[in-house]
Amino acid sequence: MSENWTLDPSGHEVAVRHKTFWGLVTVRGVFQTVRAEGVLNEDGTGAGTVTVESASLGTRLGKRDSHLHSKDFFDAELHPTFQFVADRIGPVTPDSSEVQVEGTLKVRETVKPLKFIAHADRHGDAVTLTATIPYVRADFGMTWNQLGMIAAKGEIGVKLRFTRQG
Repeated sequence: MSENWTLDPSGHEVAVRHKTFWGLVTVRGVFQTVRAEGVLNEDGTGAGTVTVESASLGTRLGKRDSHLHSKDFFDAELHPTFQFVADRIGPVTPDSSEVQVEGTLKVRETVKPLKFIAHADRHGDAVTLTATIPYVRADFGMTWNQLGMIAAKGEIGVKLRFTRQG
């Protein structure tokens, strides 16, 4: 038997962190619109989907946000969402709060396999997954880099709180 879970709208954060100005400044942006659902199986494994609206990224600087939504980066007009599909989520060891997540990330038209470790914290009818996931912008067609001032690699910080559906 499996249980259906959905994202708690008040218990999530999907954020990017990226070095700019030749590594002197870290820019942080948060995606405001995130949807997710998943399935948890009796054996402790699961699967799910996280969909993020590209244009919901905010860094608290309007001009930068507009540029990040443009064709140079997320191309939000042509690609309004990006998505991670977790084909398998499972405990690293039987008593561990760490889970291995395996799936695919689709940004723009590029689909890449992704595997990472997340921390799972379960309390009653809620499960929170947290992870820091490294990425390379160019892997997803985001190659704009005036004067080489943006680092090639960044991080996605994820905190997703799911609640059991009745």
